Amino acid sequence: MKMDEAQQELMFKLSMFEQQIQQIQQQLQAVEQGVAELTSLNLGLEELVGSEGKEIMAPIGRGIFVKAKLLSEELIVDVGGKNFVKKSIPDAQKIIKEQTKKLEEVKESLSKSMEEINQELTKTVMDAQKQQEKK
Repeated sequence: MKMDEAQQELMFKLSMFEQQIQQIQQQLQAVEQGVAELTSLNLGLEELVGSEGKEIMAPIGRGIFVKAKLLSEELIVDVGGKNFVKKSIPDAQKIIKEQTKKLEEVKESLSKSMEEINQELTKTVMDAQKQQEKK
């Protein structure tokens, strides 16, 4: 293999590693955002405990709220497929905890993949340096 071909192959590999790392970083960012949203939701639910009959500000869209009276602490939860079920606040918090746990597992898996790619990247660069030193 000529030197130019070896350099081209190395550049291609490095570019592929960079793309993979960027994709994983984007996925990690989305997962972290999901965890933050669930954490915020859980805190909001905690504020509802014992608030039956009180007036609250309920969001109806981007930065728009309506004053509402909390008739009960029973929640209507979307369980997927446009199916809604009634849940207590503790039950909803349990669902949030499970979702957060799943996201943390995904985050751990993505971090492990990133680490493996970084190790492979380091190995590829070191191998290329050794090849360069031989010539």
